[in-house]
Amino acid sequence: MTTGNLNERIHEECGVFGIYNPGGEDAAGSVYYGLASLQHRGQESCGIAVFDTNGPKGNMNAHKGMGLVNEVFKEHTLKELHGNLGIGHVRYSTTGAADISNAQPLVLNYIKGTLALAHNGNLVNTEELRTELARTGAIFQTTTDSEIIAYEIARARVHTHSVEEAIARTAARLKGSYGLVIASARKLIGVRDPLGLRPLCLGKRENSYIIASESCALTAIGAEFLRDIRPGEIVTISPEGLSSNMDMYQEKHAHCIFEYIYFARLDSTIDGISVYKSRKRAGAALAKAYPAKADLVTGIPDSGITAARGYAEEAGLPFELAFYKNSYVGRTFIKPTQKERESSVRLKLSVLKDTVKGKDIILVDDSIVRGTTIASLIHLLKQAGAGKVHVRISSPPFLYPCYYGTDVPSGNQLLAASHTIGEICRMIGADSLGYMRVEDLSSTVDGLPLCKACFDSHYPIEGISPAG
Repeated sequence: MTTGNLNERIHEECGVFGIYNPGGEDAAGSVYYGLASLQHRGQESCGIAVFDTNGPKGNMNAHKGMGLVNEVFKEHTLKELHGNLGIGHVRYSTTGAADISNAQPLVLNYIKGTLALAHNGNLVNTEELRTELARTGAIFQTTTDSEIIAYEIARARVHTHSVEEAIARTAARLKGSYGLVIASARKLIGVRDPLGLRPLCLGKRENSYIIASESCALTAIGAEFLRDIRPGEIVTISPEGLSSNMDMYQEKHAHCIFEYIYFARLDSTIDGISVYKSRKRAGAALAKAYPAKADLVTGIPDSGITAARGYAEEAGLPFELAFYKNSYVGRTFIKPTQKERESSVRLKLSVLKDTVKGKDIILVDDSIVRGTTIASLIHLLKQAGAGKVHVRISSPPFLYPCYYGTDVPSGNQLLAASHTIGEICRMIGADSLGYMRVEDLSSTVDGLPLCKACFDSHYPIEGISPAG
């Protein structure tokens, strides 16, 4: 279950990447670039594990650390990771402490070999699985869902003929969200949860196959996007080629709406839907539902820019950049006091005064968590001479926690759960406030079946409710 850190942004999930080069060339460089393109999904830790499928069985090398991909991996590090089958992970924690012991990929040595696993998502039956494992004596304590999955696969492998069979048995027992890439000595395997909550796609570059959280990672290494891995599908890539197991497929799907609102990179396509187009549609829906008399439309960089363009086009208003984003502010900028937190906002974003002076503005962003950042930006706009500032948010109000891996705070920490829209409007200093309507979300993704439980409490897995 998510820990619910009360941060100003809804945090990213995790990113996974895997590649099998049957020609024998080292995989680590490709995994590095794939992970760098998925960095937006997690900045806490990262890791790479590689197997040499042409060498002794179980010949595996791994390296992981805390920080960004380019901080953890240097040229000499990558050169030491010899192996033509590799997987990687970038992490933002929703379960388990933020330390190196929980960095992935997880590597497990068991009676029939070695397994490396990278996981994006969150299970809702972790305690049940942990209790069962403890009864067998196989494990007494774990801290993450990912460890539970790895141990379950290793346990099943003892009684099965292949690693694919062990993974299939394990996946059938998992409840929750997961996009998995798993490497054994000879195979690369991808698994997607039956609801399709977490994204996973398949690509190809010459004779190599790639599995990744988002299509942007395929583009980063010059690979061709083949298709999305289907909900409930297990894909195996081996020396014999590509195979698929659809035994877990079901008709009911529930794709996470926040992939399209915020998580995914703008140039990705997920389940046939362009992230860029979905965000423009969200802006257009906002313009129809909540018009305002204004001189221009602007967005908060970077997350609000695309929706702002969609709003401006639909409303027939000019789109302008009102903020300059300082891209050189480090992610670890220290801000221990309220005054210094406010200073950090001004350091990251400064107002383009010539754009806003004397103008009434529609300001678009993707979400409001506690409201302090947007309140500071509205103050800066008015300080720079802006007239009215009408705020439009391209997601509905957050009212309920997420149990599937999105770090939405618990209900009592959510601003919208304890305040009316009018109260929030006054608290942030806006002249009006409009949120995306829940009923408009489907139109932004061409009717794709969605999980939007953090907005409407309709959890797609039975037994999950706001009360837990």
